[in-house]
Amino acid sequence: MVWFKRIFLFLALNFLVVLTISILLNVLGVRPYLTANGLDYNQLMAFCLVWGMGGAFISLALSRVMAKWMMGVQVIDPSTSNSELQGLVQTVHQLARSAHLPTPPQVGIYDSPEVNAFATGPTKSRALVAVSSGLLQRMKHDELAGVLGHEISHIANGDMVTMTLIQGVVNAFVMFLSRAIAFAISQVGRSRNDDREGGFSPIVFYITQFILEIVFMILGSIVVASFSRWREFRADAGGARLAGRQNMIQALMALQRTFEMVDPQAQPAVQALKISSHRGGFLRLFSTHPPLEERIARLETMTG
Repeated sequence: MVWFKRIFLFLALNFLVVLTISILLNVLGVRPYLTANGLDYNQLMAFCLVWGMGGAFISLALSRVMAKWMMGVQVIDPSTSNSELQGLVQTVHQLARSAHLPTPPQVGIYDSPEVNAFATGPTKSRALVAVSSGLLQRMKHDELAGVLGHEISHIANGDMVTMTLIQGVVNAFVMFLSRAIAFAISQVGRSRNDDREGGFSPIVFYITQFILEIVFMILGSIVVASFSRWREFRADAGGARLAGRQNMIQALMALQRTFEMVDPQAQPAVQALKISSHRGGFLRLFSTHPPLEERIARLETMTG
């Protein structure tokens, strides 16, 4: 039932993205980029920017709602009578004030044995910090403060918007380059019997475009992952300033001890604390989070 719900929400989100961008293309007057005279690069650029940036920002706009639906996050009422949950909310709000956030984020909990937390939301004023039930059960108060400080730093740094911009730009470049190169190749590979000026092979064009998009998406994911790893180091430093460096170090050490208990299903706009695989060599380029031992080492040598 859970998988059916996730698949349904995924399809519904993509349908909404396609519908919204199609309407936006019509409103902006973006015409087909393939014409009888060849490739219209201005229209192609507009098409790729709308699709690349539009899809990323629609996902960001819905990130808080989708996190609640897909991960079953229950928002905690600040006036709850549960002392543990009330303490969690108060800690988040205190850290948010220290980080000078305009509005305290919503605080939520989701049922999972994993020891993890994430922050999401379209703006600093409409953010959500959620923790797993496993994290509350296994972490001490000081360790929890380090985790929450890390997530608040993500919000204060505007990481969700930054990563959305980077992903949108990468998407646009992937679409533009794959189509431009595919068009050039399709003209070179056109039939010698076709003497029409500007003629090209549609089959070659679409097959080449498909292959190039895969290649460029792989290369683009390396760029996005690199920015993501840098963002994690910065959030660790921010968490150390907000909650104390030792608390941040202890939090990461606690995560090391429970490394195997993590949900590998991460949504693009959900900034998770713990996701850090044991990838080595070339595969490490695709890791969105640095190794925990490297994050701890940086905090231990951090000054100020």
